[in-house]
Amino acid sequence: MTRTDTTSPASGSATGAAAPIARQALHDEVVRRIRDLIIEGQLAPGARIPERELCDLFHISRTPLREALKLLASEGLVDLRHHRGATVSTITVRDVDDMFQVMSALEALAGETAAAHAPDSAIAEIEALHRRMLAHHARRELSEYFRLNQQIHERLIEAAGNPVLTHIYRGLNTRIRRARYMANLSQDRWDQAVAEHEEILQALRARNGERLGRLLREHLLHKADVVKTVLLGGA
Repeated sequence: MTRTDTTSPASGSATGAAAPIARQALHDEVVRRIRDLIIEGQLAPGARIPERELCDLFHISRTPLREALKLLASEGLVDLRHHRGATVSTITVRDVDDMFQVMSALEALAGETAAAHAPDSAIAEIEALHRRMLAHHARRELSEYFRLNQQIHERLIEAAGNPVLTHIYRGLNTRIRRARYMANLSQDRWDQAVAEHEEILQALRARNGERLGRLLREHLLHKADVVKTVLLGGA
């Protein structure tokens, strides 16, 4: 399997890729596991997806695997070509600029709205997620940290209470998650992202919508800069 590090998914990762999949949740679980392999770089951009190896790994037939690949293709994570199989889609600098420009505007709007209208219970939930995320950062557990980081951003969107905003965000978020994960591969950037999250939480607690929106926009654009540096071969 082509991937960006020397860790084999079969050796047991945070995604639990090597465990047998419960049949009642087969489709969703296959999609989730392959998506995680792509987002976390174990299946590298441009790499051919090894269908037989994944079938053996997950203890499934080709049919559910190919159905999962079709869904991932609709999310922009996989390219399907007739007679050439499936490959992991690539990310270009232009893709990053386009996606993060839109996402930063969505999150800024959500922050402004959430500061004014989010119930105290929603803010308390975000605070609890933030504390758990900090614990994973302290232990340098990137995969676990990233999942909680994503939950925080999703809860902020939901706290805005705008179903149209939530729907648009979810459609883009799947495509952008892989790039967001790449932005934390540098230790310095990871530490900076945590500091930015502290400021975001402070603004949310204070219900300062203008500041919260600005911080969220800057946070996303900082990520975009880091991802573009990675794509261009920088540190």
